[in-house]
Amino acid sequence: MFEQIERVPGDAILGLIEAFNKDTNPQKVDLGVGVYRDARGNTPIMRAVKEAEALLLKNETTKSYIGSHGDPRYGEVTLPLVLGADSPVLAEKRASATQSPGGTGALRLAADFIKSKLPGKDIWVSDPTWPNHLGIFPAAGLTLHKYPYVDSDNRLDFDGMLGALKQIPQGDVVLLHACCHNPTGFDLTREQWQQVLEVVRERGLLPLIDFAYQGFGDGLEEDAYGARLMAENLDEVLITSSYSKNFGIYRERTGCFIAIAKNTEQMENVRSQMAIVARENYSNPPAHGSAIVCEILTSAELAAVWRDELTEMRDRINGLRRDFVEALKPHGLDGTFAHVAEQRGMFSYTGLKPDQVDRLRDEYGIYMVRSGRANVAGLSSENLPYVTEAIAAVSK
Repeated sequence: MFEQIERVPGDAILGLIEAFNKDTNPQKVDLGVGVYRDARGNTPIMRAVKEAEALLLKNETTKSYIGSHGDPRYGEVTLPLVLGADSPVLAEKRASATQSPGGTGALRLAADFIKSKLPGKDIWVSDPTWPNHLGIFPAAGLTLHKYPYVDSDNRLDFDGMLGALKQIPQGDVVLLHACCHNPTGFDLTREQWQQVLEVVRERGLLPLIDFAYQGFGDGLEEDAYGARLMAENLDEVLITSSYSKNFGIYRERTGCFIAIAKNTEQMENVRSQMAIVARENYSNPPAHGSAIVCEILTSAELAAVWRDELTEMRDRINGLRRDFVEALKPHGLDGTFAHVAEQRGMFSYTGLKPDQVDRLRDEYGIYMVRSGRANVAGLSSENLPYVTEAIAAVSK
């Protein structure tokens, strides 16, 4: 039977990793892989995480199952972080948290829930969006459509986005990036979020908010504005969150699916169904990552350390954005790439064309996705002059 199975191309980003590792250029720079990097190019384990793991090693007493919804403490610390400690949604007991294997696992839970419990509903995603969105939802059997997000001049096309949202069939699901839009880095302003809310409410759409980068944009509270706006003003909202980036625990697969319903009774109904969706998918989520998060967020001391570290990471990325534009000034390109300083999160839609990206890779050993998406965290004070000189050369 297997002789009928065809080979398919590998993941483009994973292919970049392999090509980068084989490159012998001593000045090579990796701007492709979507992980945070420090000034030395490493993806470090945060100090708060190391301390929490030491405590877990000392105090953990069991490796038993934690249940389909995960560790109850995990929901107790995640919901206030995402929705706000004083959220009326929490006070009204309208929110349910289901621990998942990473943000990707949360998205798959959302997809399976929509497919099985909301039949006939299609999903709409931004164009462009995180490439895995294009695989997850069709794999669950959902029909996927796109709405405009970036125009031909590599700028946020909010008018096009809003116009498209107004045409989405009533009751369909619309996926929105809470902050640090992947892959573009273009985020909505508070005023734009208000306009989106009005359209979503008018059309009776169900928002699914992908919240993978809380704290990487402008701050933990600031980055949650859109998600909280939707949660507090709509009867029904779905949110998927991830601790991979803001805790640096990528390999521990620690995410959460949050469902918000009109009232407590409906929330409990949805929650009962989510336990089945999770059970049929992977039974129980992994426990180590959630234990780290709980250990940190229930300790005032460790939580303070974590917040300080996250601030350092965010400030470094935003500083690199400004430094990148400044370094292009001698080449007369600071205006062309000014948007990079305005974007948020690790990723930037630079505006570089595929042939320019190819030249950067082949001639300079600088790796990024062919769409021009670059991981800003891969820059450093040491490689910035080399990168900007190469960009200037291929931009002529």
